[in-house]
Amino acid sequence: MAEAERIIGTPGTPDDGGERTAAPGAPDVAVADQSSAERRPGRGRRIAVLFAVAAFAYTLDLVSKMLVVAKLEHHAPIRVIGDWLEFHAIRNPGAAFGFGGAFTIIFTVIAAAVIVVIFRLARKLYSFPWAVALGLLLGGALGNLTDRVFRSPGIFEGQVVDFIAPKGFAVFNLADSAIVCGGVLIVLLSFRGLDPDGTVHRD
Repeated sequence: MAEAERIIGTPGTPDDGGERTAAPGAPDVAVADQSSAERRPGRGRRIAVLFAVAAFAYTLDLVSKMLVVAKLEHHAPIRVIGDWLEFHAIRNPGAAFGFGGAFTIIFTVIAAAVIVVIFRLARKLYSFPWAVALGLLLGGALGNLTDRVFRSPGIFEGQVVDFIAPKGFAVFNLADSAIVCGGVLIVLLSFRGLDPDGTVHRD
């Protein structure tokens, strides 16, 4: 019996002084896990990219709206490219591009929910393209949510400042642009099968 135990070995109590040796031909799980971890990009760097993109988009949107309110509101539109593109300041109670003006509070709640979802996704973020896409969404959502909270007529009912007016199209702002660009990038990444955690799946 003692000889059999010596040959088989007791799990967790190896007889070679504490060093465990894998059976011949068996994969080295620890080495495989370590190699896999080394191949995956650092999550911290991807989260830093997400927040850097979000901060850039949010700051650009905030500064542009401050300039529009100070210099353009209650003034004639400024022609940028002939009749094709103007800067025309308006207040929008609805969603992006002026849709749903009667549902301001609902859109405020949706924007807040989007921000919460992005923060939850950030916990498993290992993909640089996804970090950029989520950063654009986060910056745009924060930009318009800031208007909803702090602008008139009241908290959570504030009207968003829009000013980019292409010919024959709705008036929008830089936050709307960031949201659309982030959404388009997410659709492209999904078609390619790239997940936020960096893995690629094929349907």
